[in-house]
Amino acid sequence: MMNVPFLDLKAQYHSIKDEVDKKLVEVCENTAFTLGPYVEEFEKKFSEYLGVKHFVATSTGTSALHSALLAFGIGNKDEVIVPVNTFTATAEAVVMVGAKPVFVDNDPVTYNMDISKIENLITHKTRAIIPVHLYGMPVDMEKLGEIAKKHNLIVIEDCAQSHGAKFKGKITGTFGHAACFSFYPGKNLGSYGEGGGVATNSTEIAEKIEKIRNHGSKIKYVHEFVGYNYHMHGFQGAMLTIKLKYLDGWNKRRLQIAKRYNEMLKDVKDVVPPFIDDNCEHVFHLYVIRTNKREELKNFLNDNGIGTNIHYPHPLHLQESYKFLGYKKGSFPIAEGYAPKLLSLPIYPEITDEQIDYVVEKIKQFYRENG
Repeated sequence: MMNVPFLDLKAQYHSIKDEVDKKLVEVCENTAFTLGPYVEEFEKKFSEYLGVKHFVATSTGTSALHSALLAFGIGNKDEVIVPVNTFTATAEAVVMVGAKPVFVDNDPVTYNMDISKIENLITHKTRAIIPVHLYGMPVDMEKLGEIAKKHNLIVIEDCAQSHGAKFKGKITGTFGHAACFSFYPGKNLGSYGEGGGVATNSTEIAEKIEKIRNHGSKIKYVHEFVGYNYHMHGFQGAMLTIKLKYLDGWNKRRLQIAKRYNEMLKDVKDVVPPFIDDNCEHVFHLYVIRTNKREELKNFLNDNGIGTNIHYPHPLHLQESYKFLGYKKGSFPIAEGYAPKLLSLPIYPEITDEQIDYVVEKIKQFYRENG
C-alpha cells in the first residue's frame, strides 16, 4: 500500500530547510518578533509581486477581511454579498463589523459565486461584494466589476485560496478596491503559523488598516480610535518572503498535477473533475471532484492509504451561526445539492506522479467494484 497524505507540509519544509533554519536564527538574534523589518520586507515584496501600491500584513486572513471592511466604513445596517459556498471567515468578518451577509448560490461549473444571480440581491443597503476565488479558480472579475461599477459597490476580493492565480492575464488581488489574503500553513503561500494581509492601491485605505491592526495607532501610545492587535509576527514575514520566491513554480506544478488528474479521470463514470477555464490561470489550492458516492469513495481511499478532505460539508446558510439570517433549506439549491458530493483529493507541489497514479488507480478500482 502506498501512502499519499492529503497534504505534506514537511516535504515542502525540507525542500527549503536550510533557508528557513538560517532565517529563524536570524530573526531570533535580531529579536524582531512582531511587525518590524521582516514583516516590512514581505509587505514590500508581496506588493511588488501583485503590482499594487500597498500591502498591509495582518495576523490572519480573517483579521484582514475584518480590517478591510472597517477601513471602508462598512457596518451596521449595511449588506455585503458573499458566496454561500466558502469558508465561514468570509461571512464571519461581515458579521464582525455589524453588517449583514447576503448569500449567493454557487455557479454549477466553477463553484464560485454565480454572478448571474448577484443583481437580484442588490438593495439600497448593499455596500459591497466579496468574491472568493474558490479552490484557486478566479471569479470572472470582468462581469463582476461591471455590476459593481453600475451599482457603485465596493469590491473586496477574498484571495485566501488564489495566491498567484490570474484572470485574463491579470493577477487576483488587483481587481477590486482591496483584496484580502490568508497565509494559513496549508495555503499555496503558507506561513509557519497564522498570517494574512490586505492589498490595495488606495493610500487612504492602507493607512487606515495599518492603524486598525495596531490598536488604532500610527504613533506609539497615540490612539486615534479603538483598534485591534492584528500584528503579523516577524518570523512569519521572514518565512513568507522566502516562500514567495518559489510560489510561481509551486503553482505551475499544481496545475500540472490537476491536468494529470483530469486526463486520467475524464472517463471515470460518476466522477466530475474540476473545470479548467482557458481565460484563467487556476492555481489549484484544492483539487475537488464531484461524485454521488462521496462517503463510500472517501472511506475506500482512506483504507488504501490516501488522504482526502471535504471543503465544505455544509453551506453557510445551513450553519447554526447564520441561522439568524432567516435562510431555509432549499434557499440555495446548487450549493445544497453539491455539498454531499464534493471531495478534495491530495494536491501539493511535492506529490509525485507515482502517487497521483496510485490515487487514480484506487478511484478506478472503487468504481469497478461498486458500479
